[in-house]
Amino acid sequence: MSIFSNIKETLDKQLPFVTYRKPNCSTIKGWFQQNNNLITSKDYSESGFIFAPFDSREKAILIPENQSTYFEEKVNIDHISSNNTNYSSDTASEENHIQLVKKGIAAIKNQKFKKVVLSRKEKVELLDFNLIETFQKLLNSYPTAFVYVWYHPKVGLWLGATPETLVSIKDTNFTTMSLAGTQVYNDTTNVIWQTKEIEEQQFVTDYITDKLINYCSEITTSNTETIRAGNLLHLRTLINGTLKTDNATLINSLHPTPAVCGMPLEASKQFILDNENYHRSFYTGFLGELNINDKESNLFVNLRCMEVSNKVVYIYVGGGITRDSNPVKEWQETVAKTTTMKKVL
Repeated sequence: MSIFSNIKETLDKQLPFVTYRKPNCSTIKGWFQQNNNLITSKDYSESGFIFAPFDSREKAILIPENQSTYFEEKVNIDHISSNNTNYSSDTASEENHIQLVKKGIAAIKNQKFKKVVLSRKEKVELLDFNLIETFQKLLNSYPTAFVYVWYHPKVGLWLGATPETLVSIKDTNFTTMSLAGTQVYNDTTNVIWQTKEIEEQQFVTDYITDKLINYCSEITTSNTETIRAGNLLHLRTLINGTLKTDNATLINSLHPTPAVCGMPLEASKQFILDNENYHRSFYTGFLGELNINDKESNLFVNLRCMEVSNKVVYIYVGGGITRDSNPVKEWQETVAKTTTMKKVL
């Protein structure tokens, strides 16, 4: 039985499952839970696949290794052409987001925080939704991303293609990254980044390394590079080190990162909870393998994602705001990010 047949059969039985492909990999892996119990993680010490929300006060959901059937398969995905469908722009959403960004910039200028990541949720109604085909399009379109489909009958159906690693842990060694700055890919090698994006990316790098000093040793950072994720480009710095504590402490210290929340963390997070006026749920949370294969973990930030309910799809997008942000350009950046998901629908 192929992994796609497994997905269909498990979905028909209304049982929890996750299938995913790691970046730059041809193997699709899957965990298919043998019951429909809703199992949550207590302290990230369990083994299985974790799906954690943005707000750490909410429970992270676990598809446990010891209650699931594991399946993996090497798959060559044939190119599936995407329809160039035009989606109408929602002027109310545009105005709301621009006003939200203006409010964020004002708070930064009033020294409430240095950076805040502000987001929105966009509703797309479809005549039909084919899960397998949409997942295959994501796999084909984003070879360098972590691509997944996750389902639990008591929670819902999510898909995504995220370019950002939260952390990879093997023994006492770990790798994480700071990812910030966005521009549309225009098929050119002459990429120019503005001061705002460079500054924002450095904010994230400095914040992460400062937080890790207490828990880690031998911390090193790579040169900052431009990476491509679908139709977008980002700035990325890799950060490596050696753990002096347990995995849970490291995960808790990294999530949420300034790349999805802001800095300082508590002030920017409170601004988000007070002003975004919607529930992020699992958007900007994290997901991935937790403590499998001799305690190895590979966790990814849940960006470029969508939630599916019947024939309605909710696309989640956001961007980092600093004092130099332009509200109209920030709106346009979220539109570019929704295109990432819309083109596979």
